[in-house]
Amino acid sequence: MAELDTFREETRAWLEENCPPGARGPGQVPNGSTKVKIANPDVRVWLDRMIERGWTVPTWPKEYGGGGLSNAEYLVLLQEMRRIGARPALSGFGTSMIGPTLLEFGTEDQKQLHVRRIAQAEVEWCQGYSEPGSGSDLASLRTRAEDRGDHFVINGAKIWTSGAHLADWMFALVRTDPDASKHDGISFVLLPVDQDGVTIKPIQMISGESPFNQVFFDNAIAQKSDLVGELNKGWTVGKRLLQHERSGMESLAAGAAASEETTVPDMAKDSVGEADGRIADNGWRSRVASYEINSRAFTLAQRRAVEEAKDGATPGPVTSIFKVYGSELMQEYYSIAMELRGWEAYGVDPTTTDQGDIEMQKQWLFNRASSIYSGSNEIQRNIIAKRVLGLPD
Repeated sequence: MAELDTFREETRAWLEENCPPGARGPGQVPNGSTKVKIANPDVRVWLDRMIERGWTVPTWPKEYGGGGLSNAEYLVLLQEMRRIGARPALSGFGTSMIGPTLLEFGTEDQKQLHVRRIAQAEVEWCQGYSEPGSGSDLASLRTRAEDRGDHFVINGAKIWTSGAHLADWMFALVRTDPDASKHDGISFVLLPVDQDGVTIKPIQMISGESPFNQVFFDNAIAQKSDLVGELNKGWTVGKRLLQHERSGMESLAAGAAASEETTVPDMAKDSVGEADGRIADNGWRSRVASYEINSRAFTLAQRRAVEEAKDGATPGPVTSIFKVYGSELMQEYYSIAMELRGWEAYGVDPTTTDQGDIEMQKQWLFNRASSIYSGSNEIQRNIIAKRVLGLPD
């Protein structure tokens, strides 16, 4: 315990000295993409200092650019960053998904190349999973990869590929044995997206934004050295990556380190008033109390998962529990926030609607999808039933 106290003191002093003002509070968090400019020089300074210390990926091994922190030290670091409002220096598909997967399944060469580049913010990734005819039934994917000796030639298409237009590399599930059963014959490969055989077409949403893309492969190339795991055994790797996506150590620790204070009661008091220090309306008081209890229970569950994890490893099928509960809790938060704001919060004209309300509305709409992406909550409940509770098919 004394060692952890010493670590906290040293961490607090280092953060105070090295985290610039422009890296505190809301603002840009780099993802490593070579296509995204870091506008604020303070953000660049903060990123460089965290890279040097290994704290862009604090729990990863030092030999791959990480900080080598224990879970307990990682929680202390996050708590101290929250104390001064320091933003993460780096976050993205690399740190939360493919990096942890390569640490488990990658070769030494893959770790030295790809994992180290992620830690040093030199690359951003995108996920090539869903296809036009393969969404929740991902194992029915049809994108083909033909073995050409030292490389694969890939043909097919992926859809709903978040951030592909800003990514440098893609991790993808491809079919390498079309005659095998559905879950077999799939391989997990890495490939650069900036090549002649890859075409990226943004999908415009009703909001006018285009965070998603359809990606077409026309004789695209993936090197054999970028095959992760065994040939035709990629389903195992792909499933593990989804566990990192749903509730990896990065998200679990961030939730576990969260302050127990929340703005929901204050929002309710500001909107409906208060009496004797309590929310005045009985209905709202009951709803907010229910949210608060559930939110704090969820934080404690995340903290327990972090403390029980070994060497910073993401839990297994129980991540589906965090995905289901976390997404529904998030949806309830934004529903409460929107309803408390009243009808004015639903405006879209920036000349007549407060900018804060517009931003809240965007988050409310976006998070309606949180129970669908990364595997729908219906799929997650099936996983919980079979893999966690051991119920029969």
